[in-house]
Amino acid sequence: MKIFVLADTHNKLPPQVVELARDADEIWHLGDVCEPTIADDLEAIGPPLTVVRGNCDWNNDWPLIVDLKREGLKFRLVHIPPETPPDDVDVVLHGHTHVPRNEKRRGVLFLNPGCVTRPNRGSPKSVAWLEISGGKLNWKLVELQRADD
Repeated sequence: MKIFVLADTHNKLPPQVVELARDADEIWHLGDVCEPTIADDLEAIGPPLTVVRGNCDWNNDWPLIVDLKREGLKFRLVHIPPETPPDDVDVVLHGHTHVPRNEKRRGVLFLNPGCVTRPNRGSPKSVAWLEISGGKLNWKLVELQRADD
């Protein structure tokens, strides 16, 4: 299973992101979509879309937290990462910091795909692929081209 993961689009959906997402089995957006038409555009790509609400989103139809189970692994999708690793999940996927992350804390893997529009701390604009096979996962960050500014 290939899941396309992005966060912090802040009203922009570069064509490169749309092209990348076409190969996904699912798309997970980790908040700060801002303009709901961005979610509509992602949904139109085809794969099922899951969105969580970020601190800059006003769409109350999007939940703050989504818990999912894929191939025996428990995932929590949230925009702002919890300070303490939750006990009931294997992986926390979050946005908010605009900085990519791949860190294990107290047995919980924290993943952040970075930011599509305004990266922090010298990070590139990025998205990520989460591949799950046989209960194991592979996380691959994808740097976006500067032409999509």
